[in-house]
Amino acid sequence: MKAVALTRYLPIDDPQSLLDVELPKPVSPTGHDLLVRVEAVSVNPVDTKIRSPKPQTETQPKVLGYDAAGVVEAVGENVEEFKPGDAVYYAGDVTRSGSNAEFQLVDARLVGRKPASLDFAQAAALPLTAITAWELLFQRMPYDAERGGEGKSLLVIAGAGGVGSIAIQLARRAGFTVIATASRAETVAWCEKMGAHHVIDHRRPLAPQLAALGLERIDAAINLADTDRYWEALGELLAPQGHLGLIVEPSGALKIGDPYKAKCIGIHWEMMFARPRFKTPDQDEQGRILDRVAKLIDAGELKGTQNETLSPINAANLREAHRRLESGTNIGKLTLAGW
Repeated sequence: MKAVALTRYLPIDDPQSLLDVELPKPVSPTGHDLLVRVEAVSVNPVDTKIRSPKPQTETQPKVLGYDAAGVVEAVGENVEEFKPGDAVYYAGDVTRSGSNAEFQLVDARLVGRKPASLDFAQAAALPLTAITAWELLFQRMPYDAERGGEGKSLLVIAGAGGVGSIAIQLARRAGFTVIATASRAETVAWCEKMGAHHVIDHRRPLAPQLAALGLERIDAAINLADTDRYWEALGELLAPQGHLGLIVEPSGALKIGDPYKAKCIGIHWEMMFARPRFKTPDQDEQGRILDRVAKLIDAGELKGTQNETLSPINAANLREAHRRLESGTNIGKLTLAGW
């Protein structure tokens, strides 16, 4: 089968950083696994972080990719909810071979049915970011997905990114007043399209901009960009008994005492690969989240977050996708479709 893989960890401008390869098709699935024919994928920061330069090498080609949409080819003996021919979407498991291949084995408990109203490329944009945003807002942070944000304000740092794009929508649907950050005209417009009530500039001090909106304090924030940079400011801005959600590893030590301690601010980490990586008893929750998101998409309550598609899925286009993601200027999600 066709695949895109690496054997060395190189800068993305090196043509050897991602390579077109031929690999054996995975064997028939067993247990809870599905064999999926991959139709489309998307790129995420986790792809670029794993691929980033480091001294070790791989003796066998390593396939990345942790967002996919495709069609079930075969099912393991413990799978009851899917059958061959079903259209599915998923983020998978960072400890297993990735989705940048024509066929992939994936645990059915992590898989949802593809939104019927989206094509494969549009669907591939959603799984990792939708699970991340849903888990962070509604499972790590103590808010109900339906009306948990009513009467509350939420600040979304990096609203135009992949997670921000879906988090804005989920939070608005839950009743939050959503304030997103963006700095360029096109990212401001994207955040507004996703449903942000207000957009402020993350290059300028946040407090005066929030005060101009009548918000001296915010009830909750999710920092999707730079944990260190905004740590002190968010500690001051969050209301007593507020909540802060984080997804980016800090580069240094963080002072977690006052004002966080004085205000009893909840600090919540999200890593959507935790459930599959550690084989938690509730890993099937990720499949349920994706099914719920698909229903909301098909009902018109959520929008897709795909902004552009490259075709076909090959090393050159994946290198370009990684390059754009590493530039920090990508808006929404960039997907790749077809072989």
